[in-house]
Amino acid sequence: MNAPVVVTGLGVAAPNGLGVEDFWAATRSGKSGIARLTRFDVSGYPAQLGGEVPGFVAEDLLPGRLLPQTDRMTRMALAATDWALADAGVTPGERDSFDMGVVTASSSGGFEFGQGELQKLWSQGSQYVSAYQSFAWFYAVNSGQISIRNGMKGPCGVVVSDQAGGLDAVAQARRQIRKGTPLIVSGAVDASLCPWGWVAQLTSGRLSTRSEPARAYLPFDADASGHVAGEGGAILIMESAAAARARGAKVYGEIAGYGATTDPAPGSGRPPGLRKAVELALADAGTGPDEVDVVFADAAAVPELDRVEAEALTAVFGTRGVPVTAPKTMTGRLYSGAAPLDLAAALLAMEEGLIPPTVNVEPVASLGLDLVVGQSRTAEVRTALVLARGHGGFNSAVVVRAAA
Repeated sequence: MNAPVVVTGLGVAAPNGLGVEDFWAATRSGKSGIARLTRFDVSGYPAQLGGEVPGFVAEDLLPGRLLPQTDRMTRMALAATDWALADAGVTPGERDSFDMGVVTASSSGGFEFGQGELQKLWSQGSQYVSAYQSFAWFYAVNSGQISIRNGMKGPCGVVVSDQAGGLDAVAQARRQIRKGTPLIVSGAVDASLCPWGWVAQLTSGRLSTRSEPARAYLPFDADASGHVAGEGGAILIMESAAAARARGAKVYGEIAGYGATTDPAPGSGRPPGLRKAVELALADAGTGPDEVDVVFADAAAVPELDRVEAEALTAVFGTRGVPVTAPKTMTGRLYSGAAPLDLAAALLAMEEGLIPPTVNVEPVASLGLDLVVGQSRTAEVRTALVLARGHGGFNSAVVVRAAA
């Protein structure tokens, strides 16, 4: 039997709260962080709303030498890692460097840094382009910078599968721990709120162009018209249960099951793969559908994708068979950072005994979902299912279980 892997520390940077305490206070009460973007002039773009992380000042949190070589997403990832390690009671310098690793996810890399250097190239010439551009834009840069800053020389890597990547990275971290590495830093932070990144996101055709924050991102609603993008995510400290127990660590919960599939090519006539991913995750966890207390939905807010997700859930759990929530309606879709943030929310929900709400949504009754809307719902949460789908057909599911 595979040894259990648990989460002992959380670090959060979210549009509705910086740090775990602020994020959870906002999420449990239904406070949204979606508004008109301020990081650049959006007046010429069809989509103008987003989820920006408030109050993040890298100069107050990181050494000055790191600032010229890092994108905003990396700065947030480094700070969130510091918070997660502190939350877990882990001091990296006191541990064997080969007993610690890093596995994160990324959707787009350091777009804002890359845009700045391209502007220098075009306007000033190649001699003005920073040498740090060689890695600051790269998908693996967060893993690299976290490992360097904390002296972590164990297994390190990055997973790139859009929004599904956040769960895939956590699953890869679990594999490495089961292979013998006692501690892995995992999760993801993404940030592409800059003109270059915004244009890239617009090409998906899935960004909502509505101007009213409360009506822009409406998954499972008859008025669904695409999603709102955001920045941020969560970093998780993952350890073997035995190692966590040995040092007397607080345990938020266990990463109990994982499943991943890829959708068939359009027009193939074969069914989408999300239901299978859910079934694989439940089987991996040794958990029956009746044991799941809440599902944190992917919540695409594209009518066809919402229908596919609802059909997968009703097929596994029955019509209105399990409470479903999408707290990302308060943050926007954070790409690779979204699912780790949902994992953090699931673990905090277990701790407090409530399910956070899906805000602003009036669910379509025919979808058959028991969507938690309006306000939090008091409930005993022992087992949660977190779903994530990436552009291009990636489906991932993770079962999280409360600590025994």
